[in-house]
Amino acid sequence: MTLPVIELSDVSRRYDEGPPALDRVSLKIMAGEAVAILGPSGSGKSTLLNLVAGLDRPSSGTVTVDGVRVDELGEAGSARYRRAKVGMVFQFFNLLDDLTVADNVMLPAQLAGMARGTAQTRAAELLGTLGIDRHSRAYPGRLSGGERQRVAVARALMNRPPLLLADEPTGALDTASGDEVRQLLNDLHADGQTIVLVTHDLALAESCATRTVQLVDGRVAADTAVERAR
Repeated sequence: MTLPVIELSDVSRRYDEGPPALDRVSLKIMAGEAVAILGPSGSGKSTLLNLVAGLDRPSSGTVTVDGVRVDELGEAGSARYRRAKVGMVFQFFNLLDDLTVADNVMLPAQLAGMARGTAQTRAAELLGTLGIDRHSRAYPGRLSGGERQRVAVARALMNRPPLLLADEPTGALDTASGDEVRQLLNDLHADGQTIVLVTHDLALAESCATRTVQLVDGRVAADTAVERAR
């Protein structure tokens, strides 16, 4: 039997005495799916992503990713888990401006102990695949928003993670750059990458996702297979 890449079982997350950010959420995501998490501000989207990434822990319930009980990990274990299992792409890129594009991309591999020569080869491969190898020696501040997001995606894929998490990946981009990133996510999914993205951008969800999960007040309000727009 094929096991899910992500399994949340009866997960709740409370931060204070108010309503829970997530309320008894159960969710399975299989390998090769592209799932968009939708919902208004405060619906629990970012909380869900942080729990899957091991950046936060549930108040109750279990979070399992690629066979790892993420909710049971300590700080050091969570860091190792993220290096091995998860690539993350953020709205504002989170690139280091004093490192070149190539060095930004290699950073996760170096943190994981990969030999520099092996990391350089992998980074060159990714930058070539993503069409930004000509910028390998440039600094991020010299690139367009779309190019910086491609660098961020290359960095996220450096350690060949089974899961790519994207938090509003087109939120800081103009229309043309957003279209580039949408196509990039499509291409990655077509190559078999499992993707979970949080977005307010319905066009992004419709063009990239094979499934949408709608959160309202911390609960799953809808879980729908979608026919992707072409």
